[in-house]
Amino acid sequence: MIILKFFILSLIFISSTYIGIVISKKYTNRVVELKELKNALTIFSTQIKFTYEPIPNIFLQISEKIQSNIGKIFQKASENMDKNTAGIAWKEAVENSYTNINKEDKEIIKSLSNLLGVVDLEGQIKEIELVDNFLNIQIEKAEQEKKKNEKMYKTLGVTIGLAMVIVLI
Repeated sequence: MIILKFFILSLIFISSTYIGIVISKKYTNRVVELKELKNALTIFSTQIKFTYEPIPNIFLQISEKIQSNIGKIFQKASENMDKNTAGIAWKEAVENSYTNINKEDKEIIKSLSNLLGVVDLEGQIKEIELVDNFLNIQIEKAEQEKKKNEKMYKTLGVTIGLAMVIVLI
């Protein structure tokens, strides 16, 4: 009976700690994904500036280079461009993506769709640079949130786990 109780208490503690770690990991993943997106936009800007390839082809190349949730956004956008315009395809891909970025980040990323495939090369490059500048601000905010919340959630998971174990003893 004591072994079963010890096992259940250990399971509660481990589960609580794991939940705290998973929640804290979202803050780290958000920073990583924003930096990957910034990198992808740099690749996109360079490709349209120097290769003059169609946007769907560039998006496919980016999705092959960036093997993460951000790469999947570019892949979905490229696939959606068969049916829709580049702007609509991009917006849908961002809205339907599973990432750790928040709503404010998504709105900034979706703003790229306004001029995507509609204006000339210089206009698109300027729009990419504008989104890139906004991403710099979002990366700074995300890093501040990470510093503030990451340790808190880890500690909270351990503390709640310990408290539950003490109460149940």
